[in-house]
Amino acid sequence: MATPATMAGNFINKYSDVVIALAIIMIVIMMIIPLPTFLLDLLLCLNITLALTIVMVTIYNVEPLDFSVFPSLLLITTLFRLALNVSSTRLILLDGYAGEIITSFGNFVVGGNPIVGFIVFVILIIIQFIVITKGAERVAEVSARFTLDAMPGKQMAIDADLNQGAITDAEARARREKIQHEADFYGAMDGASKFVKGDAVAAIIIIIINIFGGFIIGMVQRNLSIAQSLQQYTLLTVGEGLVNQIPALMVSTATGIIVTRAASNSNLGSDLISQLFRNPRIFFIASGVLMFLAITPGLPTIPFLTLSLLALLIGYNLNKSQKASLATNKVKQKEKDKEEIKKPENVISLLQVDPMELEIGYSLIPLVDTGQGGDLLERIVMIRRQCALELGLVVPTIRIRDNIQIKPNAYIIKLRGIEIAKGELILDHYLAMNSGTVVEEIDGIATTEPAFGLPAIWITEAQREQAELNGYTVVDAVSVLATHITEVIKAHADEILGRQETQNLIDNIKKTSPSVVEEVVPDLLTVGEIQKVLANLLHERVSIRDMATILEVLSDYAKVTKDPDILTEYVRHALTRQITSQYVQNNVLPCVSLSPELENKIAGAVQRTERGSYVSLDPNTTKNLITALNKVLQDLTNLGYQPIVLTGPAVRIYFKKLVERSISGVIVLSQAEIDSNVEIQILGVVKI
Repeated sequence: MATPATMAGNFINKYSDVVIALAIIMIVIMMIIPLPTFLLDLLLCLNITLALTIVMVTIYNVEPLDFSVFPSLLLITTLFRLALNVSSTRLILLDGYAGEIITSFGNFVVGGNPIVGFIVFVILIIIQFIVITKGAERVAEVSARFTLDAMPGKQMAIDADLNQGAITDAEARARREKIQHEADFYGAMDGASKFVKGDAVAAIIIIIINIFGGFIIGMVQRNLSIAQSLQQYTLLTVGEGLVNQIPALMVSTATGIIVTRAASNSNLGSDLISQLFRNPRIFFIASGVLMFLAITPGLPTIPFLTLSLLALLIGYNLNKSQKASLATNKVKQKEKDKEEIKKPENVISLLQVDPMELEIGYSLIPLVDTGQGGDLLERIVMIRRQCALELGLVVPTIRIRDNIQIKPNAYIIKLRGIEIAKGELILDHYLAMNSGTVVEEIDGIATTEPAFGLPAIWITEAQREQAELNGYTVVDAVSVLATHITEVIKAHADEILGRQETQNLIDNIKKTSPSVVEEVVPDLLTVGEIQKVLANLLHERVSIRDMATILEVLSDYAKVTKDPDILTEYVRHALTRQITSQYVQNNVLPCVSLSPELENKIAGAVQRTERGSYVSLDPNTTKNLITALNKVLQDLTNLGYQPIVLTGPAVRIYFKKLVERSISGVIVLSQAEIDSNVEIQILGVVKI
């Protein structure tokens, strides 16, 4: 069975709007209709209880918006106090008696002394008006101004998080509503704080009117002596002022607390204790200062000594608890670390592989330390720029790590966690390479140039000038490493380019050529199919910088075939001038060609499947082909030319795949890729 208190609570919750409306109406009626003394006593006690409740709520609030109704409540409580002031003033002036509460405050609180009571009342008014109310008003004004000024920036931050996918639409909507509510709250507090200020002014005026009015009424209407009139009405007026201003002081304090409340995850009490009592050293210092004051001649010893011992005790306990807490936290952290290791997501994080890595021995650390003059990081930035210009490839960030498990002067280049190249450097030496023009050899530490595999020697700074005069090509250690990284990137560009990198290139070209992108992706080709074509081009060091032309060719021929090898050949034909410019010397292209019989044999051996095409030659024919090609290319390179083989368009890609594993560095071009203005100089024919 429900209790009367429960029933009353349910009634108030159900009809809360009606209750508040009736309460405000009754407050206004109190100013007009005289109240009996017992009811006034009850309402004065209710005023004190309500003020105390408001202070407790503000202390235990975590955020100001948790008590967003406070500005309206401040207006209602101020109006309630003014109504009580009017009612009590009416009873004091009419009957010379305003109930037990006011009489008790007038006699007990100030000891029946009207002068002391008046002084205490004035002090309370000064505290409330000048200190608390004035400060709270200023804080509310500044908070409102800064909250409104910060609104655009906060909303832009929410939009940025929403666009990046960091938050959902619902979370963004909730944050915007919170920002709007904060602006409304501080704006309302700026205005509501004026009510508290006005209440303090009204209290001063009312008490002056009551004292003079009661003094006159006591002498004129009640035939009291001057002393009796002053004693009675002054005590009642001061009691009435105290019983109303003490709740007003509490509400003003609550106003100051709520507008000065900073962002936190705890209530005011928890924040005060945790922030005041977190450093034991402060209390040790305070104890020492107080002890010094205690032994100073002329100052009271007992109070300072007592406080010194108290501060020392607090500091000791804090220090002891912090050490115990630190030990407990270490144990908990170890247990937490053990649990974290067991979690599946921690194993998954180990699967992350960097696209490119450079591991260096500890002796090579100065190369990346700018404090020691190392400029390798700047060189890598230039390498990435160079690759973007020459190949059209955006090289991912190269992560550099020191590795004490390798030789001090060694370095390792890794691609997706796998070693693909390595070398050794001597920092205080220079690498001297014989380019074929050396007139006199010099002594040095024999080695091999890592990028191209050329024989070289390490020489000292003192030998550098002589080596250059003798015809050596001399470079410093960091340039050797930079060149090696560049060549590794070019040699493995097709492996560096993944689907995500391809998507980034497509997104970039879409800004300037949206129509061609929309035509190809995803209606004709997927990102993966485009990536295969681009990888084929990069594999033979053909730049993919002209993405607009590449996509236009793909849009023309993807309707006919999806074979990436065939599509690659069509793209190469469209990049004729670009490909030709890479190998032409003085408008002449020195090369070797295949005999018609060999081309026909290769074309006849092409096998086409759903997964692509390949050449199926018997092992003897393949061996004879490689032997004959090696001989012809050797003659070509002996003449100082690049190893270029010219074939027909139909067999170029298949011939390239057939021989590239056996003969590294061979360049295979078709007649369709050579500009018509270039003279083709055939210096040999491959026959079997």
